[in-house]
Amino acid sequence: MVSPLPVEIPGVNNAEFLRMSYNAKQKHLGNPEVDPLEFNTIVTKKINELNIPKEFLDRELNYGFSGGEKKRNEILQLAVLNPSVAILDETDSGLDIDALKQVSEAINHLKNENNTFLLITHYQRLLDYIEPDYVHIMIDGKIVQTGDKELAKELDVKGYDHLLSTNA
Repeated sequence: MVSPLPVEIPGVNNAEFLRMSYNAKQKHLGNPEVDPLEFNTIVTKKINELNIPKEFLDRELNYGFSGGEKKRNEILQLAVLNPSVAILDETDSGLDIDALKQVSEAINHLKNENNTFLLITHYQRLLDYIEPDYVHIMIDGKIVQTGDKELAKELDVKGYDHLLSTNA
């Protein structure tokens, strides 16, 4: 079974990984790369905005991070790389309530009209902190129902069984 958590990479400094990733994207977009000093300004701003400990930068990539720290590090990567589309698979998995709130606040901070987040979850609790634009219910790889946040609340009360019987 594949682990849902990011891979630990001892020996790879988190700040260097972020800077190299950032510069790879800059190069792809035809923009100039940034030097370490300029990148430090960029990443420090992101860390402060997202309330992520600065010590994350000095650590090895995901190495020795708790599950919640790995999720927060993924959010830092999201903030630094600023993709137009991001798929966040079971972002709430393994998070205690405080970490869930912090990660949700960060996602809400990063959401804007220029990006799209696809959040995959099996639980309503993530949607208590992040209001979805749409909720899609999938069964066997097919979308069987679409709605707004109320659909997720209904699903939380009724479960999946009533949908399984009507989509069999």
